[in-house]
Amino acid sequence: MYYIQEVMGKKSKTTGSRHGLQVVTLCISTTMVLVLLGMVVFTVLIARNLSSYVRENLTVTVVLGDNMTQQERGAAYNRLKVRPYVHHITYISKEQARKENMEEMGTDAEDFVGFNPFPATFEIQLADLYANADSIRQVKKELLAIPKVAEIHYEEDLMDKVNTNLSKISLILLVLAVLLTFVSFSLISNSVRLSVYSRRFLIHTMKLVGASWSFIRRPFLRRAVGVGVVAALLAIAVLGACIYGLYMFEPGIEAIIGWEELTITGVAVLLFGIIITAMCAYLAVNRFLKMTAGELYRI
Repeated sequence: MYYIQEVMGKKSKTTGSRHGLQVVTLCISTTMVLVLLGMVVFTVLIARNLSSYVRENLTVTVVLGDNMTQQERGAAYNRLKVRPYVHHITYISKEQARKENMEEMGTDAEDFVGFNPFPATFEIQLADLYANADSIRQVKKELLAIPKVAEIHYEEDLMDKVNTNLSKISLILLVLAVLLTFVSFSLISNSVRLSVYSRRFLIHTMKLVGASWSFIRRPFLRRAVGVGVVAALLAIAVLGACIYGLYMFEPGIEAIIGWEELTITGVAVLLFGIIITAMCAYLAVNRFLKMTAGELYRI
């Protein structure tokens, strides 16, 4: 009797150790998948911000006439800075333009022509929604209607190329996100299924003694959700470390990475971890619940 108890105790310890190893393996594999999924979510969010950042740095130059008085210039500036298409406006005087040119070229143009040839300008950075060909045409008409505005300069070809390239990048990232979601579900599903597979006969035994399907599923779902939460937290920690390293390597990146993007990424990873593992456990347990004893031996 003592021998049987000792053998059963060793078998129980071995089974418990094996199940513990399966849980650790499932947690690690789920963490790796969630890190990849989190990177895609984060990249999609950053691509949106980067798109706005690039568009808002497209500049329209408003050349002011030499006969524009300081009062007229101030009135035009105040009028423009509240317009919805203006993200930021900067006034560059004739003297400032001359100095900037002298710093870039190393020579003073005034020494050659005898006067300052550079006009005063307004440098307008457009709001994101107005940085496209159709909107800029309407903006140009409004700017030219301002008294004593001489010319309007902007790089239309560059603007079109930027919008086209950003649209392509957004589409590629969206497709990649959808594909990776399916791949993530498949990988986590296989890991969860293997974990449940080792307990298929326990599921069958519980079914034979009259346990309801919901009662049988409950511990598996609870463990799957627990694994999903732990894996998600580990994935968030890994992503946080990577983003911190990115901040250290490129401090200027904070212009397109804010707390909103970080929060959305963290919440998305946590929800994915919980929902995918719970769903995979539910489907895996249901699969074995539907099988007969003979089918369980054959798989």
